[in-house]
Amino acid sequence: MKAEFDIGYVLNCLPHRYPFLLVDRILEIIPNEKAVALKNVTMNEPFFTGHFPELPVMPGVLIIEALAQVGGVLVVSGLPAENRGAPMYFMGIDKAKFRKPVIPGDQLVMEVSILKHRRKIVKLAGFAKVDGEVVAEAELMATIGEKK
Repeated sequence: MKAEFDIGYVLNCLPHRYPFLLVDRILEIIPNEKAVALKNVTMNEPFFTGHFPELPVMPGVLIIEALAQVGGVLVVSGLPAENRGAPMYFMGIDKAKFRKPVIPGDQLVMEVSILKHRRKIVKLAGFAKVDGEVVAEAELMATIGEKK
């Protein structure tokens, strides 16, 4: 299934909201396989006021969080309807690498793939690109919590 999903779709999949929602749009999603998403990085991001005022750079930890959010949308898209709405919790980050700074004006294109999915544990691989060049990558682990 290939399609473009707007911010409404993202908001339905994730509990995150401004200023912590770091995904603007899903460009492609293949449930239980991979998702590609977009984050438009603007000077209006609240983290730029302190990181760094003279040379704004998106914190690497927030790039990882953005990848995790894309992973959250991917995992939720593959769940049966009755299980959607369950929270996901970060469990681990491995092999994180940062290759280039991300600055205002950049479009961060993120791709996340499922490596393993057993019961409530998911292992994901993700990378972020700007202008086709990888700027960050990591393997992520998460668990699917109980739906309230």
